Amino acid sequence: MADYICHVGHKREIMAVHDAMDVLSGKWKISIISSICYYNQRRFSDILTDVDGISNKMLSKELKELEVNKLIKRTVLDTQPVTVQYNLTEYGLTLQTIINNLAEWGIKHREVIVGERG
Repeated sequence: MADYICHVGHKREIMAVHDAMDVLSGKWKISIISSICYYNQRRFSDILTDVDGISNKMLSKELKELEVNKLIKRTVLDTQPVTVQYNLTEYGLTLQTIINNLAEWGIKHREVIVGERG
């Protein structure tokens, strides 16, 4: 197995990680971003279905915070009834690599912990 060297250590990089985690922290934000990222655009009810265990109230709160941080865009469509769609902003799209890497790591981690690896 390759030796990995973690290059994060300087005060500036540690603060940058702290800032990123401040925006993405909590139980739900990364899952919400993942849902939107995977499908490119999602309705509120779609995200609610994708993210197991989240309540309407919490999803609404988290979406507002992601919007304030310019990661997602909320679009209200003039339909009957009104449809609200969420997309990642151009800035939010910069998280795609991080989301993909987290998913890959999460799959491997589950295999290691559950013992499915051969």
